[in-house]
Amino acid sequence: MNEAVLKGNSYVLVHAANTLLEHGSTQTSERAQNPDSEYLKQAPEFLRSYEEVVGYGPNQSYIGNMSIKDLEDIERPWYENNVDDASRFSDWGEIMPEDEFYGVMKMADSFDLVQLSEDFAKDVKDKLADHSLLEDNLDQIEGTAVDSIQEMVDEHTAEPLYLDGELIGCVKQAHDTDVNLNAHTMLENTVVKASGILSMLHLGKQEGIDLAEIDYVIEVSEEACGDINQRGGGNFAKSIAEMAGCKQATGSDTRSFCAGPAHGLIHAAGLVKSGMFDNVVVVAGGSTAKLGMNGKDHVKNEMPILEDCLGGFAVLVSEDDGKSPVIRTDAVGRHTVDTGSSPQAVISSLVTEPLDNIDLGITDIDKYSVEMQNPDITEPAGAGNVPESNYKMIAALGVKRGDLEKKELPNFVDEHGMPGFAPTQGHIPSGVPFIGHARREMLAGEMERSMIIGKGSLFLGRMTNLFDGVSFIMEANEGQDSNETGVSEDEIKGIVAKAMRNLSDSLLADEE
Repeated sequence: MNEAVLKGNSYVLVHAANTLLEHGSTQTSERAQNPDSEYLKQAPEFLRSYEEVVGYGPNQSYIGNMSIKDLEDIERPWYENNVDDASRFSDWGEIMPEDEFYGVMKMADSFDLVQLSEDFAKDVKDKLADHSLLEDNLDQIEGTAVDSIQEMVDEHTAEPLYLDGELIGCVKQAHDTDVNLNAHTMLENTVVKASGILSMLHLGKQEGIDLAEIDYVIEVSEEACGDINQRGGGNFAKSIAEMAGCKQATGSDTRSFCAGPAHGLIHAAGLVKSGMFDNVVVVAGGSTAKLGMNGKDHVKNEMPILEDCLGGFAVLVSEDDGKSPVIRTDAVGRHTVDTGSSPQAVISSLVTEPLDNIDLGITDIDKYSVEMQNPDITEPAGAGNVPESNYKMIAALGVKRGDLEKKELPNFVDEHGMPGFAPTQGHIPSGVPFIGHARREMLAGEMERSMIIGKGSLFLGRMTNLFDGVSFIMEANEGQDSNETGVSEDEIKGIVAKAMRNLSDSLLADEE
C-alpha cells in the first residue's frame, strides 16, 4: 500500500501589536470590566517594534531561518538577546508586518466587510506590489472614506483597525442580529482566513509543489465559521483554497482545540494512504483572541508583551515520492475516552502505546515535539516550561518501563527534547512547529524518527471534562519504491494487466 509522506511545509508569523491591544481577549475583557485599568494604560509602552519581532530568536526558528540547536545557544531570556541581521523571509515563510496584513485581510474579504481608509489603502497597495506572492490580487484593495469608517465604529457595527494609534480601517458586521456574524466574529474569522492563505501561498512557492494539484484541504484552527443556524458549520478550508489557487481542491474543517492540527495530519495521512487523494494540505491561520493572553503578567514583570504575533502553517501530505519523511500510520497514539487525565495515563496513551505497537522504545525516537510553547512567554505567567515538563514525564515513564536508566534522566531532555519556540496561539504550538525542522534533518540524513504530539483541553467547551490528544511518528524515507528496481509504477501496472489478460485467455481456452 502507498505510504503517506510529508512533502512540504510552511510557517508564517504576523506582527499584530495594534490588534493585540484592541482585540486580544485579555485586553477586551479588561476593557469591558475595568476601562480605566492601569494595565490598559501601561500596555502600549511594553509593545515590541516590528524589527524586534523579526530579530527574536524563537520567531526565526519558527519560520525556519534558525535551527533549534542555534536557538539553544542563545542565552535566555531570548528577548534580551535578539539575532543580528535577521531576515523577514525564509524558505518556509515570513514574518509579515501588521500594515501589510491588513491589506491581505482585504484581499481575503469576499463580502466587502473589510474597509480600509483611502490613504492607507493606497500605501499598503504600493507595499504589497513588491510581495511576490500577493501581487496578482492587488485590485481587491480599495479605499473608503475614513469618516464612514469612524461612523461605523462609533455605531458599534464594525470593529476598528488601528496602526500606531490611527484608525485606518474596520471590519463590519455581516448581519444586523446574528451574533455569529457580528463584527468581532467576522474580524476573528477574516484573520484566520487571511493568515491561512498566506501560509498556503508560501507552501505553493516551494519546489515540486503545485497548488493547482491539491485534492483536499483540511483547516485546523480553533475558530468557528458559520451563522445562526449552523454556528460552526465551516468552511475555512475551501475559502483558503479558493484564494490560494487550489482549483481542484475540496476540503473541510477539523477541530479539537490545540490537538486539531495533529488530528488533521493523521486524517490527511489516511486519505493519502488509502489512495482516495494524492495531495492533501493541512492548514491553519492565527488566533486573534490569543494575542496578549499573558500580557498582564508580562507587564507586571516589566518585560515586552511577547504574544504579539499571529501564527500560521501549512503542511502537504502526499503519496510516497521515495524521499520525503513517512507518516507511520501503524503507530498512532490516541487519548481515548477511557484513558483518564493523569499525566502518566496521557503520556502512556500518546507515547508508549504507539511505540509498543511497532516494537520501539522511548529512546528510539530522536526528538519528541510536544506542546512547544515558548518559555519566555509562559514562565513569567506562572505556567512553567511546558515542553520541559512534558519531556521529564516521558523520561520518567521510560525509567519505569526500563527503556532508560535513572542516571540517564538528566540527559533525556537535551537528547530527545528541545526548547519551546512557538507563539502561544493555542493550536499552533501543539507538535506541528517541529515538522519543518524534522523534515529538513531527515532529508539531510541527520535524523531517523520524530514523534509529533498534539494535546487539547476539551473541557474548555463545557461539554466534557475529557482531555484530548493524538500522536504520530514521522520517519526518514528508506526510498525503497518501485523505481529503485528500475521498473516504473506504470510498467508494473502494465505487467499486471498483461498477466490478467493471459490468465483470462487461458481460462477461456480451458472452457472451450
